Amino acid sequence: MPPEAASLAPAPAAAGLPAAWRAPLAALALAALALVAVTAGAWGAMVHQWWNIDTYNHLLLVPFIVAWLVALKERELASLAPQPFAPALLAVAAALGLWVWGARLGIDLVAQAGAVLALQAAVVTVLGLRVSLVLAVPLAFASFLVPFGDEIIAPLQYLTADIAIALTRWSGVAARIEGIHIHTPAGLFIVAEACSGVKFLIAMVQLGVLVCAVRFSRWRVRIAFMAACIIVPILANGVRAFATIWVAQVIGADRATGFDHIVYGWIFFAIIVALLLGAAWRFATREPDTHGWSLAAIAGWRWVARAEAFRIAPIGAVLAIIALAAIAALGLLL
Repeated sequence: MPPEAASLAPAPAAAGLPAAWRAPLAALALAALALVAVTAGAWGAMVHQWWNIDTYNHLLLVPFIVAWLVALKERELASLAPQPFAPALLAVAAALGLWVWGARLGIDLVAQAGAVLALQAAVVTVLGLRVSLVLAVPLAFASFLVPFGDEIIAPLQYLTADIAIALTRWSGVAARIEGIHIHTPAGLFIVAEACSGVKFLIAMVQLGVLVCAVRFSRWRVRIAFMAACIIVPILANGVRAFATIWVAQVIGADRATGFDHIVYGWIFFAIIVALLLGAAWRFATREPDTHGWSLAAIAGWRWVARAEAFRIAPIGAVLAIIALAAIAALGLLL
């Protein structure tokens, strides 16, 4: 290659972390450490649920998904210099207040939501408004770290029982229902908490949000897909319960129950997911790395430039967050 041609080639990107990011990321690490230390009880309870309760095992994937979503924006982030955003300290304070309130009342969901929100607000504070807008999707997706779903188990049990009894009677099997108890010639079937379908439902909602964010650009498609991610698992769980009852009439209740757990746990769920994704994939109009707002779009928002005037130094941001964390810890003790 001639020397002049070589001089026209783009220079390789410098390896390592851009200098403009080093101080803000160090500040963010210190702020996150302080927040997690203060809200350790809430984080410990969340980790326990992720690891030990099968309804929430899929939440172990959330940190990896968030990291992947951030990595997709690496090129755009490299062109930015974080500018700590002072007004977001109000969000940190509000989130810590929510944590204190939930911890005082013994409401784990509220305390855990406050702990996660405090960490999200710290990212906005330390890395700044423009960076946070670029990272809006992973920041929002991190909300799924909070285990939720127990609150809807009872309604799902009754809904599953209603669907199962309707299909059972339609199939010609004589049956009657009392709440979540279904009486059939083969025996009594109870739609227990484990059979409510809550695990399937919340996993599908999480998957639906991810797919909508990284693959769909039209809101009509997003709304339709999210509706399917809610309705289809509920209906499918009712069909599964009916299938268990119907099979029991032929092979016996004990054998049908074992069959149900194997099929539903390993095959049925996978089939439903594959069908939903297969039906929706032709509507995918964007590449994953284009998720969220682009730098060009953000640059066109005048309010962003005006808001960025409220700056704070990285050390000032981290000291303010540590002070707020200390105040929240003191407020919980008093």
